Amino acid sequence: MNTELSAADSHDLIRVRGARENNLRNVSLDIPKRRLTVFTGVSGSGKSSLVFGTIAAESQRLINETYSSFVQGFMPSMGRPEVDLLSGLTTAIIVDQERMGSNSRSTVGTATDANAMLRILFSRLGEPHIGSPQAFSFNVASAHGAGAITVERASSPGTAARRDFSITGGMCPRCEGLGHVTDIDLDELFDDSKSLGDGALTIPGYSADGWMVRVFTESGMVPGDVPIRDFTAQQRQDFLYKEPVKVAINNMNLTFEGLVPKVQKSILSKDKDSVQPHVRAFIDRAVTFSACPDCGGTRLNEGARSSRIRGISIADACSLQISDLAEWVRGLDEPSMAPLLTTLQETLDSFVHIGLGYLSLERPAGTLSGGEAQRTKMIRHLGSALTDVTYVFDEPTIGLHPHDIQRMNELLLRLRDKGNTVLVVEHKPETIAIADHVVDLGPRAGSDGGTIQFEGSVAELRSSDTLTGRHFGDRAALRASARTSTGALEIRGATRHNLKNVDVDIPLGILTVVTGVAGSGKSSLIHGSIPKGSNVVRVDQTAIRGSRRSNPATYTGLLDPIRTAFAKANGVKPALFSANSEGACPNCNGNGVIYSDLAMMAGVATVCEVCEGKRFQATVLEYRLNGKNIAEVLAMSTLDARDFFGSGPAHAILERMVDVGLGYISLGQPLTTLSGGERQRLKLAISMADKGGIYVLDEPTTGLHLADVEHMLALFDRLVDSGKTVIVIEHHQAVMAHADWIVDIGPGAGQDGGRVVFEGTPADLVAHSDTLTAQHLRQYVS
Repeated sequence: MNTELSAADSHDLIRVRGARENNLRNVSLDIPKRRLTVFTGVSGSGKSSLVFGTIAAESQRLINETYSSFVQGFMPSMGRPEVDLLSGLTTAIIVDQERMGSNSRSTVGTATDANAMLRILFSRLGEPHIGSPQAFSFNVASAHGAGAITVERASSPGTAARRDFSITGGMCPRCEGLGHVTDIDLDELFDDSKSLGDGALTIPGYSADGWMVRVFTESGMVPGDVPIRDFTAQQRQDFLYKEPVKVAINNMNLTFEGLVPKVQKSILSKDKDSVQPHVRAFIDRAVTFSACPDCGGTRLNEGARSSRIRGISIADACSLQISDLAEWVRGLDEPSMAPLLTTLQETLDSFVHIGLGYLSLERPAGTLSGGEAQRTKMIRHLGSALTDVTYVFDEPTIGLHPHDIQRMNELLLRLRDKGNTVLVVEHKPETIAIADHVVDLGPRAGSDGGTIQFEGSVAELRSSDTLTGRHFGDRAALRASARTSTGALEIRGATRHNLKNVDVDIPLGILTVVTGVAGSGKSSLIHGSIPKGSNVVRVDQTAIRGSRRSNPATYTGLLDPIRTAFAKANGVKPALFSANSEGACPNCNGNGVIYSDLAMMAGVATVCEVCEGKRFQATVLEYRLNGKNIAEVLAMSTLDARDFFGSGPAHAILERMVDVGLGYISLGQPLTTLSGGERQRLKLAISMADKGGIYVLDEPTTGLHLADVEHMLALFDRLVDSGKTVIVIEHHQAVMAHADWIVDIGPGAGQDGGRVVFEGTPADLVAHSDTLTAQHLRQYVS
């Protein structure tokens, strides 16, 4: 590589010299600006370490340091990536697969500014006219329901405030703009046939002899030996809803409070994902959600719902499927609003082009999948006036049917053509094919990766001898003969979400692939119709419950035999070898990093200076097992650890992790850093020890390199050959071609989907069907 660049050349390149973040091995390269560069390589080869952990991280660090100069002492400095030189950086905007948060006030419309444009539109054209755009916002309250908030301000310092103007908010006063009301099912709190002393309360932590119950029984406010159903009206009111009052019990001043507010404060106010499983199950049972009776779930007050444009209210508009809303907006002809209508139209059309036309603007943002969230974020940036920035994408084709990948490619090219640098981490050959420049890392994962294998054009990649180059043109052949099913799982009259009264038989004892465009109804059919039970093992990409302390070793149960082995070898307690217990570094409490919460801004994590990120006390690290301390073992890749533990329970767990393609991840890697596909494969590794007969997988090839898909197909075959039924929701053509049976849902998405458009063998699909799936699979195998 020529490292001597002219000044003019340097303005058109991002220069990386000596990158050593994670497994990168002194990587140096030049990335062309204002071009589309795709980074390829097997999972764990170092793509994300280079693109996200080095280039994007340094850009964001420099921006944060700019802020820090204004707020000295408030923002901790971010660690500089391990790299000798980075030059030519521009502002990096990361468009990743992270969920969009669970803020109940965030919707698809608010996340993309489509709602803001609709509010302006209705404030100008709606009849009757009810006020400014805030009058249509479910996040703006009113002083008296549908009345006005009067804003007062002083004309100059020291003068009396005067009423200047008023804002009428659109928030429904009953549900405060949430669209739903919550209630507590009292039957889940207690058994009214029993007395408090006999264990009437069925709430976790409220045992009959515990202090939580003794405050009730010994306060004198309610009887402890009378069945709750026999309480007087006043006793029942006090028992359930009494405001906090001081009571004396055994010479102690304690607080008596009604059961309902007490439970709300002690249990229901907590983050549900942070509590123990049995408490989480109680919350799921005890709390009921229902649509707000006043606004019908629209979140808006009566005034906002009354104003209409051509018979459509803003609530109606937000509930429409976006593809239908786009057509409604296209039919509006109002010259005075032409610029706004054009921008709104382009935003809605972008949803359709990117394969999200089946969503509605009222859809809560927190319910979107990782792929849907990433594409929604992308739409927001397509309308941005910013140019010459660096957009960083993490597998943007995740969850997309081949038909939709073409549309995604068009949008990536649009971002580039606006004068931006677009960096994409990707495995799909359809997206690699549109790159201006390709960077291939490898040759393998973990310690066997981290080097540049190839840089150049797509044509040059095809002829290269790298792993990606050799597999770039891979095409899986149709299965020569389908295996014979052993029965059928009958689904009758399925109507969940957009399903149109679907009847279908899912064969047992073979590999069935359920496919169709994004939003066609695949997940609704499978997850909504296959009954739960001990015989069904569901493995999906949802977030793994656990804190940032959790890692593959703790999640799989692998840490227990490891701790036992260390304890036995050194004659000490197993608890010493847990960073969540006695062995934890006292400075960072075993986290390995110090977290700084920056309130409205993203938090910052800095490596602990005492343990240097190892998480354990120095004395614990002196104990060895076959020459390795506990931190060194947790830093091992799954593949290396499998060889290190040659037998026993630890080896068995590690063998299953390697089988599902996770040989490259480290045992101590935080679960929060795993991709959706990695999370699913980790769950699959655990589930393979179960005795379930039916495996339901949701896009298991997510995040897999072309060379690893074949490995996953072999795993499916082993499961089927062992007598299991494997049902896979999948878009990858190699998986479709390998299936014994295909169920194709469509023909389109949302309202245009929800039907079975084909069921049969892949060979019959290619030969006789004309669905979108058939068209792409036919092209793939030919």
